[in-house]
Amino acid sequence: MKRKWITFGRIIHAGIVNFIRNASLAIAAVAVMVITLTIVLFSVITNATLTHTINDIADKIDVSVYLKDTTTEAQGVKLTSQLKQLPNVESVRYLNKEAALRRYIDQNADNETLATAASLSDNPIPATINIKPHELNKIQDIKNFLTQKSIADLQTEGSPSYSGDRQKAIENISHAADILQKIGIAGIVVFAVVSALIIFNTIQMAIFNRRDEIKIMRLLGASNWYIRGPYVVESAIYGLLSAIISILIINSAFVASSSALQASSLGLLDINFASQYFADHFFAFLTFQLVLGIVIGTASSLIATRRYLKFKTK
Repeated sequence: MKRKWITFGRIIHAGIVNFIRNASLAIAAVAVMVITLTIVLFSVITNATLTHTINDIADKIDVSVYLKDTTTEAQGVKLTSQLKQLPNVESVRYLNKEAALRRYIDQNADNETLATAASLSDNPIPATINIKPHELNKIQDIKNFLTQKSIADLQTEGSPSYSGDRQKAIENISHAADILQKIGIAGIVVFAVVSALIIFNTIQMAIFNRRDEIKIMRLLGASNWYIRGPYVVESAIYGLLSAIISILIINSAFVASSSALQASSLGLLDINFASQYFADHFFAFLTFQLVLGIVIGTASSLIATRRYLKFKTK
């Protein structure tokens, strides 16, 4: 057992020495891997931020059904009960004319003219049913139910409707998020392949440069893993350094953006949320980056040594 630990220590030491020897070759490998890991992490944070933005807007979306003045309260309550039975309905709230007027006055409390006019005149606000759906992409099912003739006859013109333009905003953000996600995945794949190829070629060159030394080690009875081990350690160091540099770049970017930007958002990206999300999951992201960087590095090294080590030492 003691002998195995000594051998393992020698492999680690040889890997560190190889890294120092090949520092000039390692710069390109580390640089491309840093870009890869930074894109991966930025894509994760961006996806979480966009999901948060969509959910935040979705919470404010409902379908509003405006009932005619000729529609009785009993008919409104019955329609409310029917809506509750729909599979995509999360909650339903019925407001008679008086309750709808009170809500309108509360919502326009800052506009004294509108609030006063609504309270002094005959109540112009129709009885309203507010419906919150489970899934926005299936909201058409609710509208199809409400446009049935027997139910449509109870509603005013222009009913049903979404509150404001939030549905359009949801569609735009979802579309943008989908495009960004595809671009991010494509970028990750491209840079991951480039990183692997550069590490692969770096290890291949290192094997070529040390071919005479490897032949001597073979003649002395060194095992394949004893020869390959230092290259695997060297590649793992590439991944380790790349992960740390990547985390520092993302952290510096959020520190700089928090200091430079007073606004809470930049386009679709909520900087405050993204920064807080990164801070809350910092150690999880660090572990993820370390594992991913080491896996890319060691996998590339193992392939390179398996394909070229025996050939170069013949």
